[in-house]
Amino acid sequence: MRSAIIILILLPVLLWQTGCMKDVNPSDALTTETITGSPEGLKNAVNGAYSLLKDHVEFNGTQDDNNMYLRQYFQLSDFASDDIVCGQTTEDPLFYSFSLGHSPTQTNVRYFWYISYKIINDANTVIEAVEKQGNPDPTTQQMLGECYFLRAFSHFNLVKLFAMPYTQNPGAPGVILRTSTSDPAQKARSTVGEVYAQIIADARKGADLMSQSRGPQYASREAAWALLSRAYLYEGNNDSTTYFASQVISSGRFSLTTAATYPDLFANATAGSETIFCVAFTPVDDYGKFGSIASMIYSNGNSGWGEEFASASLRDTMSANPEDVRWKYIVPLKDGGGVLQQKNGIDIYYISKFSGQGGSPTLSSPILFRLAEMYLNRAEASAKAGKTAAALDDLDIIRGNRGLSGALYHQQLPAGKTALDVVLKERRLELAFEGHRSFDVYRNKRAMNRTYWGYHLPGLKQSDINPAVNPSGYAGMVIQPDNPKIIYYIPIDEIETNKLCVQNP
Repeated sequence: MRSAIIILILLPVLLWQTGCMKDVNPSDALTTETITGSPEGLKNAVNGAYSLLKDHVEFNGTQDDNNMYLRQYFQLSDFASDDIVCGQTTEDPLFYSFSLGHSPTQTNVRYFWYISYKIINDANTVIEAVEKQGNPDPTTQQMLGECYFLRAFSHFNLVKLFAMPYTQNPGAPGVILRTSTSDPAQKARSTVGEVYAQIIADARKGADLMSQSRGPQYASREAAWALLSRAYLYEGNNDSTTYFASQVISSGRFSLTTAATYPDLFANATAGSETIFCVAFTPVDDYGKFGSIASMIYSNGNSGWGEEFASASLRDTMSANPEDVRWKYIVPLKDGGGVLQQKNGIDIYYISKFSGQGGSPTLSSPILFRLAEMYLNRAEASAKAGKTAAALDDLDIIRGNRGLSGALYHQQLPAGKTALDVVLKERRLELAFEGHRSFDVYRNKRAMNRTYWGYHLPGLKQSDINPAVNPSGYAGMVIQPDNPKIIYYIPIDEIETNKLCVQNP
C-alpha cells in the first residue's frame, strides 16, 4: 500500500498558522478527475487514505519519524492507562500521557489531530466524487463504503481522545464534524452526542454499501459492524451493541484463536483468524527503532528505546493464572543468570504485541478490530442489561481459548464481584496494549488507580522506590472519571486558526 498514491490535502482548518508555526503544505492534490477517471484511480485514492494511518507525513514543515497516526494513537490511549509504566522521565511528548501534563502545543497531539482530519478530508473527497456518478457498480460501492468507514473511524478516535465520554455528558463539546470538502474553516465543535450520531450514520451507510472483501487490511461490512458495536457500547446502547457484535460473530468469517495459535496472532495479523480489520505493514514499512510502534515498548537490545513496560498493576491482575497464554506478550528482561533487570528501579517487562512479523522486532500489522472484542462487547452489554449468565458465557468462550479451561465462570460470579467487574477485568486482560483500557475505565464512570511505582508519579526519584510497599503521598495516583485531564487539549493550530473552536478546560 506504500506504493499507492499518498494523498496529502491541506485541511481547511490549517489555512494559516502564526508565530513560529510553519504552513503545512500538501505534496499531492486529489481531484475528482483522478478518482473517476479509472477504476485504478479510485482504488489508489482510497488506498492512499489508508496509507495515512501508517506513513510519516510532513507536518509543520518537517517530516518526523515520531509522527505516525498509529504510533500517536497508541501513545495517547495506552500510555495514559494503568497497563503501561514509564521507566524514566523524558522530554518526548509521549510522557505527557503518563504524567497527564498535557499541553495544546505538544507535537504528538497536534499531529494526530492534523492527520485525522486529513484522512477525513480524503474520504470526503472520494465520497463526493463517487456520489456524483449514477448507479455505481459493486466495486465502486465497496470503495465508497470504505470511505464512510474511514470517516466514521477517524471521527470516533478523535471524540474519544478530545472529548469527555458520551456516558458522562452527551451534550459536552465533542470535536469538529467535517463531512464535506466545502466545510468552512471556521466551524464550532459539535456536541459529543452529535458526533456519535454522525459516526453511527456513517458506519451504517458503509456497512450497507460494502459487499466485497479486499482482505482484513481494508474495511468490510463486518468491520463496519464491529465499529458500530464499539460505538454503541461507548454510547451505552446495550441492544445495538449486542446486535452488531452478534452480526460479526455469526458472519462465519472469523474464529477465535486458541491457546496454541493466539501467541502468533499479532505477528501474523493479516492471516489471523480473528482479524476483522488491521493496518498492513510490509518490510518496506519497518521503521525500526526510529518511528515504529514496537520500539516504544519492546527491545531486543538495540531495536527499541527500552523506556516503557507492562505495569505492575496489569501483571498483578494477571498473576492468578500463570497458565494464561496472554502472558506470552509480556516479556521479562533477564540477565544470563535469570535475574530480572530494571530501569531506574522499574522492573523491565517488555510488550511484544507489535513485534515479530517476518521475524522483525519492530514490525507488525496492528489489529484495530478483532473477534475477541466482539464477544467482550456483547458480554459488557449483557452485564449492563442484567443478563449475567449470558455475559459470563461469552467470557468463558474467550477464557477457554486462552488456556484457562480450568478457570471458567460457569455462570457463577466470584464472591463480591458484579458481572461488570469481571467483564472489565477480562477486557483488560484480552485487549491490553490495543488502545482500549482508558476508555473502558472512564466511560464506565470508574476511577483509574495508578498506585504503582513508575515515573508517572510526580517528582519520583529512584532512591524513593521500595518494591515492598506501594507508593504513597504522590499526586494523581487515582484519576477520577470526571477529571478534565483524561482528555487532551485541542491543538493550538486549530484554536489559533478557528475562532469558533473552544478549548478544553
